[in-house]
Amino acid sequence: MINQVGQIMLYVQNQDESVKFWTEEVGFVIISETDTGQGMRWIEIAPSKEAQTSIVLHNKDLIAKMQPELNLGTPSLMFFSEDLDKLYKDLTDKNITVGEIVNMPSGRVFNFADRENNYFAVMERK
Repeated sequence: MINQVGQIMLYVQNQDESVKFWTEEVGFVIISETDTGQGMRWIEIAPSKEAQTSIVLHNKDLIAKMQPELNLGTPSLMFFSEDLDKLYKDLTDKNITVGEIVNMPSGRVFNFADRENNYFAVMERK
């Protein structure tokens, strides 16, 4: 029986730039980094070391060659924040592309894009 989401695979063009974006600009931490020495490398990141779910950054081109049948599109991810206004200002101050804050029945939400124009959403959860 499945009892939690463990890892989400995010396929990116530039792993180093993606790591910089997620750690230096969004505030995630590196959980682990694995390099097989044969071109295969993946970096596990999360909002904190204690997070139950993490994101694994994979090299999109390499995975496409290894497994052409995989869907390498960006997953639709919804993050939660306890201080949406502060996060919005922080991302805006770092020149990250952000959408307007929208009031939804489930709470206030905005989206943002990484440097490869993959979009993600953030919802306020207190």
